[in-house]
Amino acid sequence: MANFKPSAVIGRLPEHYFRALKEKVADYRSRGIDIIDLSSGNPDQPTPEHIVRSLKEAAGKPENHGYPPFYGKKSTLEAVAAFYKREYDVDLDPETEVAVFHGSGIGIMGISQAFLGAGDVLLTANPAYPPYYAAAALAGAEVHAIPVYEKNGFLPDYRTVPEEALRRVKLLLLNYPNNPTGALATRDFFEQSIALAAEHHFPVVNDFAYGALGFDGHKPISLLQIPGGKEYGAEIYSLSKTFNMAGWRFGFAVGNASVIAALKLYHTHVYSTIFGAVQDAAAAALLGPQSQVKELGERYERRRDILVSKLRSIGWDVSAPAGTFFAWFKVPEGYRSREFAEKLLEEAHVAVAPGEGFGSQGDSYVRVGLVNSEELLLEAAERIANSGIFRGSAVHSSERSHRG
Repeated sequence: MANFKPSAVIGRLPEHYFRALKEKVADYRSRGIDIIDLSSGNPDQPTPEHIVRSLKEAAGKPENHGYPPFYGKKSTLEAVAAFYKREYDVDLDPETEVAVFHGSGIGIMGISQAFLGAGDVLLTANPAYPPYYAAAALAGAEVHAIPVYEKNGFLPDYRTVPEEALRRVKLLLLNYPNNPTGALATRDFFEQSIALAAEHHFPVVNDFAYGALGFDGHKPISLLQIPGGKEYGAEIYSLSKTFNMAGWRFGFAVGNASVIAALKLYHTHVYSTIFGAVQDAAAAALLGPQSQVKELGERYERRRDILVSKLRSIGWDVSAPAGTFFAWFKVPEGYRSREFAEKLLEEAHVAVAPGEGFGSQGDSYVRVGLVNSEELLLEAAERIANSGIFRGSAVHSSERSHRG
Protein backbone atom coordinates (compact mmCIF):
# COMPACT_ATOMS: atom_id res chain seq x y z
CA MET A 1 0.00 0.00 0.00
CA ALA A 2 1.30 3.45 -0.93
CA ASN A 3 2.41 5.65 1.94
CA PHE A 4 1.65 9.32 1.27
CA LYS A 5 3.33 12.11 3.18
CA PRO A 6 0.84 14.59 4.66
CA SER A 7 1.18 18.35 4.39
CA ALA A 8 3.27 20.43 6.76
CA VAL A 9 0.07 21.53 8.47
CA ILE A 10 -0.78 17.97 9.47
CA GLY A 11 2.82 17.42 10.49
CA ARG A 12 2.54 20.25 13.02
CA LEU A 13 -0.40 18.67 14.81
CA PRO A 14 0.24 16.79 18.06
CA GLU A 15 -1.36 13.43 18.76
CA HIS A 16 -4.90 13.93 20.03
CA TYR A 17 -4.46 13.75 23.79
CA PHE A 18 -7.89 12.37 24.70
CA ARG A 19 -7.87 9.71 21.97
CA ALA A 20 -4.63 8.31 23.41
CA LEU A 21 -6.19 8.17 26.89
CA LYS A 22 -9.23 6.32 25.56
CA GLU A 23 -7.03 3.80 23.74
CA LYS A 24 -5.14 3.01 26.95
CA VAL A 25 -8.39 2.38 28.84
CA ALA A 26 -9.69 0.24 25.96
CA ASP A 27 -6.49 -1.84 26.02
CA TYR A 28 -6.98 -2.70 29.70
CA ARG A 29 -10.63 -3.54 29.16
CA SER A 30 -9.80 -5.77 26.19
CA ARG A 31 -7.76 -7.87 28.62
CA GLY A 32 -10.79 -8.29 30.86
CA ILE A 33 -9.69 -5.71 33.45
CA ASP A 34 -12.53 -3.63 34.90
CA ILE A 35 -11.45 0.01 34.67
CA ILE A 36 -13.31 2.94 36.23
CA ASP A 37 -12.67 5.72 33.73
CA LEU A 38 -12.44 9.13 35.39
CA SER A 39 -10.28 10.58 32.62
CA SER A 40 -12.99 11.81 30.28
CA GLY A 41 -15.44 14.70 30.13
CA ASN A 42 -18.42 13.04 28.47
CA PRO A 43 -21.63 13.95 30.38
CA ASP A 44 -23.26 10.84 31.81
CA GLN A 45 -26.80 12.22 32.09
CA PRO A 46 -29.32 12.12 29.21
CA THR A 47 -30.42 15.17 27.26
CA PRO A 48 -33.62 16.58 28.84
CA GLU A 49 -36.71 15.02 27.30
CA HIS A 50 -38.26 18.28 26.09
CA ILE A 51 -35.16 18.93 23.97
CA VAL A 52 -35.21 15.42 22.49
CA ARG A 53 -38.90 15.83 21.75
CA SER A 54 -38.29 19.12 19.98
CA LEU A 55 -35.70 17.48 17.74
CA LYS A 56 -38.09 14.70 16.79
CA GLU A 57 -40.77 17.21 15.90
CA ALA A 58 -38.37 19.43 13.99
CA ALA A 59 -36.94 16.52 12.01
CA GLY A 60 -40.40 15.90 10.53
CA LYS A 61 -40.79 19.42 9.18
CA PRO A 62 -40.14 19.72 5.42
CA GLU A 63 -38.57 23.14 5.98
CA ASN A 64 -35.69 21.39 7.76
CA HIS A 65 -35.03 18.91 4.96
CA GLY A 66 -33.25 21.39 2.70
CA TYR A 67 -30.20 23.54 3.25
CA PRO A 68 -30.67 25.94 6.17
CA PRO A 69 -29.44 29.55 5.99
CA PHE A 70 -25.64 29.74 5.91
CA TYR A 71 -25.41 31.91 9.01
CA GLY A 72 -28.06 30.03 10.98
CA LYS A 73 -31.82 30.23 11.33
CA LYS A 74 -33.17 33.58 12.49
CA SER A 75 -35.10 31.86 15.29
CA THR A 76 -31.93 30.17 16.58
CA LEU A 77 -29.87 33.35 16.53
CA GLU A 78 -32.64 35.14 18.41
CA ALA A 79 -32.78 32.31 20.96
CA VAL A 80 -29.05 32.73 21.65
CA ALA A 81 -29.52 36.47 22.16
CA ALA A 82 -32.50 35.87 24.46
CA PHE A 83 -30.47 33.33 26.47
CA TYR A 84 -27.64 35.80 27.06
CA LYS A 85 -30.06 38.55 28.01
CA ARG A 86 -31.83 36.30 30.51
CA GLU A 87 -28.72 34.71 32.04
CA TYR A 88 -26.21 37.59 31.94
CA ASP A 89 -28.21 40.74 31.12
CA VAL A 90 -26.10 41.17 27.96
CA ASP A 91 -27.75 42.70 24.89
CA LEU A 92 -26.79 41.08 21.57
CA ASP A 93 -27.72 41.81 17.97
CA PRO A 94 -28.73 38.37 16.62
CA GLU A 95 -27.62 39.30 13.10
CA THR A 96 -24.15 40.70 13.81
CA GLU A 97 -23.12 39.52 17.27
CA VAL A 98 -24.06 35.81 17.20
CA ALA A 99 -22.45 32.94 15.25
CA VAL A 100 -23.56 29.30 15.42
CA PHE A 101 -21.47 26.27 14.51
CA HIS A 102 -20.94 22.52 14.95
CA GLY A 103 -19.83 22.48 18.60
CA SER A 104 -17.60 24.88 20.52
CA GLY A 105 -14.45 23.16 19.23
CA ILE A 106 -15.23 24.62 15.82
CA GLY A 107 -15.34 28.07 17.38
CA ILE A 108 -11.91 27.60 18.98
CA MET A 109 -10.37 26.41 15.72
CA GLY A 110 -12.23 29.02 13.69
CA ILE A 111 -11.19 32.01 15.79
CA SER A 112 -7.57 30.82 15.64
CA GLN A 113 -7.74 30.48 11.86
CA ALA A 114 -9.38 33.87 11.56
CA PHE A 115 -6.89 35.85 13.64
CA LEU A 116 -3.58 33.96 13.73
CA GLY A 117 -0.88 33.40 11.12
CA ALA A 118 2.80 32.60 10.85
CA GLY A 119 4.83 34.56 13.40
CA ASP A 120 1.78 35.52 15.46
CA VAL A 121 1.32 34.53 19.09
CA LEU A 122 -1.66 32.95 20.82
CA LEU A 123 -1.67 34.02 24.47
CA THR A 124 -3.26 31.58 26.89
CA ALA A 125 -2.68 29.89 30.26
CA ASN A 126 -0.50 26.95 31.30
CA PRO A 127 -2.15 24.48 31.93
CA ALA A 128 -4.76 24.78 29.19
CA TYR A 129 -7.21 22.66 27.19
CA PRO A 130 -4.95 20.78 24.70
CA PRO A 131 -6.85 21.76 21.51
CA TYR A 132 -5.71 25.37 22.02
CA TYR A 133 -2.20 24.26 21.08
CA ALA A 134 -3.54 22.38 18.06
CA ALA A 135 -5.51 25.45 16.97
CA ALA A 136 -2.35 27.56 17.02
CA ALA A 137 -0.41 24.86 15.17
CA LEU A 138 -3.01 24.71 12.39
CA ALA A 139 -2.68 28.46 11.96
CA GLY A 140 1.13 28.29 11.96
CA ALA A 141 1.25 30.47 15.09
CA GLU A 142 3.21 30.20 18.31
CA VAL A 143 1.78 29.82 21.82
CA HIS A 144 2.84 31.85 24.83
CA ALA A 145 1.30 30.07 27.81
CA ILE A 146 1.35 31.98 31.10
CA PRO A 147 2.05 29.70 34.09
CA VAL A 148 -0.83 29.75 36.59
CA TYR A 149 -0.72 28.68 40.21
CA GLU A 150 -3.21 27.32 42.71
CA LYS A 151 -2.28 30.03 45.24
CA ASN A 152 -3.47 32.65 42.72
CA GLY A 153 -6.71 30.89 41.84
CA PHE A 154 -5.20 29.56 38.59
CA LEU A 155 -5.51 33.04 37.01
CA PRO A 156 -2.72 34.33 34.71
CA ASP A 157 -0.54 37.26 35.75
CA TYR A 158 -0.13 39.34 32.60
CA ARG A 159 2.81 41.21 34.13
CA THR A 160 4.94 38.12 33.50
CA VAL A 161 4.49 38.27 29.70
CA PRO A 162 7.58 39.69 27.96
CA GLU A 163 6.99 42.84 25.90
CA GLU A 164 8.44 41.12 22.84
CA ALA A 165 5.75 38.43 23.04
CA LEU A 166 2.98 40.96 23.70
CA ARG A 167 3.87 42.82 20.51
CA ARG A 168 3.14 39.65 18.51
CA VAL A 169 -0.03 38.55 20.32
CA LYS A 170 -3.01 38.48 17.96
CA LEU A 171 -5.40 36.53 20.19
CA LEU A 172 -5.88 36.05 23.95
CA LEU A 173 -7.73 32.80 24.60
CA LEU A 174 -9.11 32.21 28.10
CA ASN A 175 -11.24 29.44 29.57
CA TYR A 176 -13.23 30.20 32.72
CA PRO A 177 -14.74 28.20 34.33
CA ASN A 178 -11.50 26.41 33.58
CA ASN A 179 -10.69 22.99 32.20
CA PRO A 180 -8.65 21.39 33.74
CA THR A 181 -8.33 23.33 37.03
CA GLY A 182 -12.01 24.01 37.78
CA ALA A 183 -11.15 27.65 38.59
CA LEU A 184 -13.58 30.56 38.16
CA ALA A 185 -12.66 34.00 36.84
CA THR A 186 -13.08 37.10 38.98
CA ARG A 187 -14.43 40.42 37.71
CA ASP A 188 -11.05 41.99 38.41
CA PHE A 189 -9.26 39.40 36.27
CA PHE A 190 -11.64 39.87 33.35
CA GLU A 191 -11.20 43.65 33.67
CA GLN A 192 -7.41 43.18 33.47
CA SER A 193 -7.86 40.95 30.39
CA ILE A 194 -9.99 43.52 28.58
CA ALA A 195 -7.57 46.32 29.48
CA LEU A 196 -4.67 44.29 28.06
CA ALA A 197 -6.61 43.56 24.87
CA ALA A 198 -7.49 47.24 24.48
CA GLU A 199 -3.92 48.39 25.08
CA HIS A 200 -2.39 45.99 22.56
CA HIS A 201 -5.35 45.83 20.16
CA PHE A 202 -6.10 42.12 19.98
CA PRO A 203 -9.33 40.25 20.71
CA VAL A 204 -9.83 38.40 23.98
CA VAL A 205 -11.98 35.27 23.74
CA ASN A 206 -13.37 33.32 26.68
CA ASP A 207 -14.15 29.65 26.13
CA PHE A 208 -17.30 29.56 28.28
CA ALA A 209 -18.13 25.88 27.76
CA TYR A 210 -18.70 25.34 31.50
CA GLY A 211 -20.57 28.60 32.02
CA ALA A 212 -23.47 26.89 33.81
CA LEU A 213 -21.31 25.02 36.31
CA GLY A 214 -20.23 27.07 39.33
CA PHE A 215 -20.29 25.67 42.88
CA ASP A 216 -20.86 26.94 46.40
CA GLY A 217 -23.44 29.47 45.25
CA HIS A 218 -21.15 31.16 42.70
CA LYS A 219 -22.61 31.72 39.24
CA PRO A 220 -19.77 32.04 36.70
CA ILE A 221 -19.57 35.50 35.17
CA SER A 222 -19.53 36.18 31.45
CA LEU A 223 -16.70 38.16 29.89
CA LEU A 224 -19.37 40.24 28.13
CA GLN A 225 -20.79 41.40 31.46
CA ILE A 226 -17.62 43.41 32.05
CA PRO A 227 -17.47 46.99 30.69
CA GLY A 228 -15.67 46.84 27.35
CA GLY A 229 -16.26 43.09 27.08
CA LYS A 230 -18.25 43.26 23.87
CA GLU A 231 -15.97 45.93 22.39
CA TYR A 232 -12.80 43.86 22.73
CA GLY A 233 -14.02 40.35 23.35
CA ALA A 234 -16.11 37.39 22.39
CA GLU A 235 -17.32 34.29 24.17
CA ILE A 236 -17.72 30.73 22.94
CA TYR A 237 -20.53 28.69 24.48
CA SER A 238 -21.46 25.04 24.18
CA LEU A 239 -24.75 23.26 24.79
CA SER A 240 -22.80 20.06 25.50
CA LYS A 241 -22.31 20.64 29.22
CA THR A 242 -25.23 22.88 30.13
CA PHE A 243 -27.87 20.65 28.55
CA ASN A 244 -26.09 17.26 28.25
CA MET A 245 -26.01 17.67 24.47
CA ALA A 246 -22.40 16.59 23.81
CA GLY A 247 -23.28 14.41 20.84
CA TRP A 248 -25.54 17.00 19.23
CA ARG A 249 -22.59 19.23 18.24
CA PHE A 250 -24.04 22.68 18.66
CA GLY A 251 -22.13 25.70 19.91
CA PHE A 252 -22.14 29.41 19.37
CA ALA A 253 -20.05 32.53 19.81
CA VAL A 254 -21.23 35.97 20.86
CA GLY A 255 -19.64 39.40 21.17
CA ASN A 256 -17.47 41.67 19.03
CA ALA A 257 -19.05 41.94 15.58
CA SER A 258 -15.74 41.69 13.67
CA VAL A 259 -14.85 38.45 15.47
CA ILE A 260 -18.33 37.07 14.81
CA ALA A 261 -18.18 38.00 11.11
CA ALA A 262 -14.85 36.20 10.71
CA LEU A 263 -16.21 33.10 12.45
CA LYS A 264 -19.30 33.05 10.26
CA LEU A 265 -17.22 33.25 7.10
CA TYR A 266 -14.88 30.49 8.30
CA HIS A 267 -17.75 28.19 9.23
CA THR A 268 -19.62 28.55 5.95
CA HIS A 269 -16.51 27.66 3.95
CA VAL A 270 -15.28 24.77 6.10
CA TYR A 271 -18.47 23.28 7.56
CA SER A 272 -21.28 24.83 5.53
CA THR A 273 -24.50 24.72 7.58
CA ILE A 274 -26.10 23.08 10.63
CA PHE A 275 -29.09 20.74 10.28
CA GLY A 276 -32.19 22.87 10.86
CA ALA A 277 -33.75 20.41 13.30
CA VAL A 278 -30.67 20.56 15.54
CA GLN A 279 -30.94 24.36 15.45
CA ASP A 280 -34.60 24.15 16.48
CA ALA A 281 -33.72 21.80 19.33
CA ALA A 282 -30.93 24.14 20.43
CA ALA A 283 -33.42 27.01 20.53
CA ALA A 284 -35.77 24.86 22.62
CA ALA A 285 -32.92 24.20 25.07
CA LEU A 286 -31.95 27.86 25.35
CA LEU A 287 -35.50 29.17 25.73
CA GLY A 288 -37.12 26.29 27.60
CA PRO A 289 -37.22 25.28 31.28
CA GLN A 290 -33.88 25.71 33.05
CA SER A 291 -34.65 23.75 36.22
CA GLN A 292 -32.70 20.74 34.96
CA VAL A 293 -29.63 22.92 34.44
CA LYS A 294 -29.75 23.93 38.10
CA GLU A 295 -30.24 20.31 39.15
CA LEU A 296 -27.28 19.25 37.02
CA GLY A 297 -25.00 21.76 38.71
CA GLU A 298 -26.16 20.54 42.11
CA ARG A 299 -25.48 16.95 41.03
CA TYR A 300 -21.88 17.71 40.06
CA GLU A 301 -21.34 19.68 43.27
CA ARG A 302 -22.63 16.75 45.32
CA ARG A 303 -20.32 14.38 43.47
CA ARG A 304 -17.40 16.76 44.04
CA ASP A 305 -18.06 16.88 47.77
CA ILE A 306 -18.37 13.11 48.10
CA LEU A 307 -15.19 12.39 46.14
CA VAL A 308 -13.07 15.08 47.80
CA SER A 309 -14.20 14.02 51.28
CA LYS A 310 -13.44 10.36 50.62
CA LEU A 311 -10.02 10.99 49.09
CA ARG A 312 -9.02 13.27 51.95
CA SER A 313 -10.05 10.55 54.40
CA ILE A 314 -7.60 8.09 52.84
CA GLY A 315 -4.71 10.56 52.96
CA TRP A 316 -4.75 12.20 49.52
CA ASP A 317 -4.48 15.95 50.01
CA VAL A 318 -6.88 17.31 47.35
CA SER A 319 -8.56 20.66 46.75
CA ALA A 320 -12.20 21.05 45.73
CA PRO A 321 -12.78 22.71 42.33
CA ALA A 322 -14.90 25.87 42.17
CA GLY A 323 -16.71 24.86 38.98
CA THR A 324 -16.89 22.67 35.83
CA PHE A 325 -17.29 18.90 36.12
CA PHE A 326 -13.58 18.28 36.61
CA ALA A 327 -11.38 18.12 39.67
CA TRP A 328 -7.68 19.04 39.52
CA PHE A 329 -5.88 17.00 42.13
CA LYS A 330 -2.26 17.45 43.13
CA VAL A 331 -0.31 14.20 42.96
CA PRO A 332 1.48 12.95 46.10
CA GLU A 333 5.03 14.08 46.79
CA GLY A 334 7.59 12.20 44.74
CA TYR A 335 5.35 11.59 41.72
CA ARG A 336 4.88 13.24 38.34
CA SER A 337 1.47 13.21 36.71
CA ARG A 338 2.02 10.42 34.17
CA GLU A 339 3.77 8.17 36.67
CA PHE A 340 0.99 8.60 39.22
CA ALA A 341 -1.78 8.13 36.63
CA GLU A 342 -0.16 4.90 35.45
CA LYS A 343 0.14 3.71 39.06
CA LEU A 344 -3.58 4.34 39.63
CA LEU A 345 -4.43 2.53 36.41
CA GLU A 346 -2.21 -0.46 37.13
CA GLU A 347 -2.79 -0.87 40.87
CA ALA A 348 -6.27 0.59 41.44
CA HIS A 349 -7.75 0.12 37.95
CA VAL A 350 -8.83 3.77 37.96
CA ALA A 351 -8.08 5.96 34.93
CA VAL A 352 -7.36 9.67 35.36
CA ALA A 353 -5.87 12.20 32.94
CA PRO A 354 -2.19 13.06 33.58
CA GLY A 355 -1.84 16.79 34.00
CA GLU A 356 1.23 16.97 31.76
CA GLY A 357 -1.09 16.73 28.75
CA PHE A 358 -2.43 20.21 29.59
CA GLY A 359 0.98 21.87 29.79
CA SER A 360 4.16 21.80 31.86
CA GLN A 361 2.38 23.43 34.82
CA GLY A 362 0.06 20.44 34.97
CA ASP A 363 2.75 17.89 35.68
CA SER A 364 2.06 17.94 39.42
CA TYR A 365 -1.65 17.23 38.94
CA VAL A 366 -4.13 14.78 37.50
CA ARG A 367 -7.56 15.66 36.14
CA VAL A 368 -10.51 13.67 37.45
CA GLY A 369 -13.95 13.77 35.82
CA LEU A 370 -17.14 14.08 37.88
CA VAL A 371 -19.24 12.67 35.02
CA ASN A 372 -19.76 9.39 36.86
CA SER A 373 -22.32 8.33 39.45
CA GLU A 374 -21.70 8.89 43.15
CA GLU A 375 -21.49 5.12 43.57
CA LEU A 376 -18.80 4.82 40.91
CA LEU A 377 -16.80 7.72 42.33
CA LEU A 378 -16.93 6.14 45.79
CA GLU A 379 -15.87 2.79 44.34
CA ALA A 380 -12.95 4.49 42.59
CA ALA A 381 -11.88 6.06 45.90
CA GLU A 382 -12.18 2.68 47.61
CA ARG A 383 -10.00 1.08 44.96
CA ILE A 384 -7.38 3.79 45.47
CA ALA A 385 -7.54 3.24 49.23
CA ASN A 386 -7.25 -0.53 48.85
CA SER A 387 -4.30 -0.22 46.47
CA GLY A 388 -2.17 0.86 49.41
CA ILE A 389 -0.73 3.90 47.66
CA PHE A 390 -1.60 6.07 50.67
CA ARG A 391 -1.63 3.37 53.35
CA GLY A 392 0.06 4.25 56.62
CA SER A 393 1.37 7.55 55.32
CA ALA A 394 1.61 9.95 58.24
CA VAL A 395 3.40 12.34 55.89
CA HIS A 396 0.24 13.04 53.92
CA SER A 397 -1.75 13.87 57.05
CA SER A 398 0.87 16.36 58.22
CA GLU A 399 1.12 17.87 54.75
CA ARG A 400 -2.63 18.38 54.68
CA SER A 401 -2.55 20.27 57.99
CA HIS A 402 0.28 22.52 56.76
CA ARG A 403 -1.18 23.21 53.32
CA GLY A 404 -4.76 23.70 54.47
